[in-house]
Order: sequence, then C-alpha cells, then structure tokens
Amino acid sequence: MKSFDDYLLNKEYARVERLGDKLAEVEPLIEWEIFRPIIREMYDNRTERGGRPNNDEVVMIKMLVLQSWYGLSDPELERQATDRISFRKFLGFPDDIPDRATVWSFRERLSHTGKDKEIWEELQRQINSKGLKVKEGFIQDSTFITADPGHKKVDEPRGPRAKTRRSKDGTWAKKGKKSSFGYKLHTKMDMEYELIRELETTTAKVHDSQIDLSQQDEIMYRDRGYFGGQCKGHNATMNRATRGHPLKIHDKMRNKRISRKRSPGERPYAVIKTIFHSGHTRLTNILRNHTRNIFNCFSYNLLQLNTLTYKSDKLANAIIK
Repeated sequence: MKSFDDYLLNKEYARVERLGDKLAEVEPLIEWEIFRPIIREMYDNRTERGGRPNNDEVVMIKMLVLQSWYGLSDPELERQATDRISFRKFLGFPDDIPDRATVWSFRERLSHTGKDKEIWEELQRQINSKGLKVKEGFIQDSTFITADPGHKKVDEPRGPRAKTRRSKDGTWAKKGKKSSFGYKLHTKMDMEYELIRELETTTAKVHDSQIDLSQQDEIMYRDRGYFGGQCKGHNATMNRATRGHPLKIHDKMRNKRISRKRSPGERPYAVIKTIFHSGHTRLTNILRNHTRNIFNCFSYNLLQLNTLTYKSDKLANAIIK
C-alpha cells in the first residue's frame, strides 16, 4: 500500500516540478544526513524501557528551514507542510508531519542546548568543503529586528523580573530620528560568494562598534558605525569626522572605496526582511531570537548557494559552446 501511495504522491508532485520548484533545487546542495547525529544527541529517551519515539531529525531541521524561508508561524507551518506537495517532497514525504507543539519544543531545545550553533558550524564546514573559502575579505554589518514593546513604561524591568512575557529582552535604540525597539542581527559576509559566515544577536541598544566578528589576518570592511571599535583583523572601517578633526580628502576617498566594497553586505538583510518576512519578531527573548536568526541565515545561504550553482552551470555551458 505504501508503494502505491508513494506512486500517487510522486505523480502529483510531477505537475509541480514542471512549473519549477525552488525547494527541489536547494535540497541537494548540502548533506542533510550529517545533521542527524547533532540533533540525536539532544534526546535521551533511547533506553531499554523505550519511550515516545522522536521525530526524524532531518525532517525537523527542514521544517525550521521551511519556516524561515516562508516566514511561517508554527501553526501555519504545520498546516502548509501537511497541505503543500512541494513542502512534503522537500521533507521526503514523511508518514507524519510534526505538529506545532513539536516544532516549538524542538526549537526551544535547540536554543537551550546550543545545538543550533553546532548546526551552523556544520553548514560552514560543508560550504568550505565545496571550495568556497574566502580570499578577498569580509563585510560586517547589522540590522534592526523590531519587536512589540508592549505597554510597559520605559523604567519598568525587563528580563527575568518582567511580569509580562512581551519582549523581555528587547531594548530601545535610536538611529537618526527614528527609534526602534527589539534586537539586532550582526553578520559577517564574505565578499567573493556573498555567503554569511558568522552571526551574532544582541538587543537593539548594543552599538555596532561593540561587536567584532573578525578573526586575525582577515580583512574586514565596515561602515562608520564601527569607527573606533576593536578589530582583530585588518581594519577597513570607514572614517568618521569628529569634533575638531574634519575628514581630509584622502579620508573621503578611502571611505568611497570601502563603501563600494561593503555595499553588497546589505543584500542578506533585504532577503531576510522582504523575502523571508523576518524583519519583525514576536519572540520574546534573545536566546529564541538567536536561534531564529541562525535559521534565517541558514536559509539565506541555501538561496545563495543555489544562485552560485546556477551561475557556475551557466558559465560551464557557455565554455562548452
């Protein structure tokens, strides 16, 4: 009976495939099975007495990728993963689709065990194994991820002492004349392949200059917001005029050169905010938001790997012709 069901599912999916399926394009770009032992270590119910069986580890990872890529809530993720044939194909046509409570619990466990960071590190290892190692340098930048401040007064406590669950860790920050409440996503993107290599999540009030994602011997291109901040690598930060020290002509020329090089660093944020619809969060603490940001950046890298593959295939075909 199962083989007949598989036949019907694949026949139904063939219609979608003819129209084009981005999920089918990105699915073979990385080795999903390598993530399985990382997730398996989170669970301890493999005993002689048994216990409730866990959901397939790879299916759970892919569920969070789908959630990030399409900007879905937990209930909507469950609904669409059950309903959409392209989602089910991406998941490998599992017998059972994880429900919303299972997805929430899985994401919470990732946050508290630190396995989300191990997943990110494994993705980077796979990227490097494809020969996509960085030679030219990196771009560091940040963006606000807004959150709902609720109706509390500014001087009322947040964090563990907060009586409301609304944005317990969120803070206010002002840029120019605009104030934003929530968090900041800090990223380090390579210049050659435009892949995110590192990320950090802070509250909104943390100044950019306090976050240094560079490593020794790395060239790091950064805007004026990082002026005066630490840089462990080769510092290519734009200069900023200070009182009594206006920018000289060579400073302005240097800033122009750096600005041209660092401008692609805005692209991941455009994708995350406009395509993934993740510029605003309803998650209430920094730990949950960091896990969310990891999977947003994971999904962006999949999208970019697909773009790089397409360009590579196009170039190869042009050479053959």
